[in-house]
Amino acid sequence: MGIQIDVVVGHPVDDEVERVLGLAEAVGEPVSVTFMWEGREEAERAVLVPAATLALWEHWAPTAYPTRGAEDENQAVAQEPELAHPEEFGAFTLFRRRVGGRTAVAREGVVVAELLDPDEAHWLQEKARNVRQGFMDPKQKAAFEEFLARQASLDEE
Repeated sequence: MGIQIDVVVGHPVDDEVERVLGLAEAVGEPVSVTFMWEGREEAERAVLVPAATLALWEHWAPTAYPTRGAEDENQAVAQEPELAHPEEFGAFTLFRRRVGGRTAVAREGVVVAELLDPDEAHWLQEKARNVRQGFMDPKQKAAFEEFLARQASLDEE
């Protein structure tokens, strides 16, 4: 996806998160980010997708991203769910959802992007592209049918 950025985040206060969020908003395309949260051993990979891009992908994608299997659900139940309190980074506020794994990124009360799992972002982008490529609006479809009607059949050639 578009831009690759590695971020080391010194939670709870660090300007780097605000800079990355601002960059993604300014660029207007998905940004792959690796968060190294202080106090955690494992890096968190995500794709920061601008809200307009995500809305477009979700419009064209024919179905929702498939949910995890039953064995994953049992594992998730065993872990204590992370609290969903908003986290502020300068002008941006992150709202982590307990269900679905997404994090909404808001600026001045408006959602400007969402952090998605890289697999979900890739899946949505591919599905949306495939459906959109196969779609013709009514005017385009009528013009294409008219064009085909004017073509000589293979037998006549």
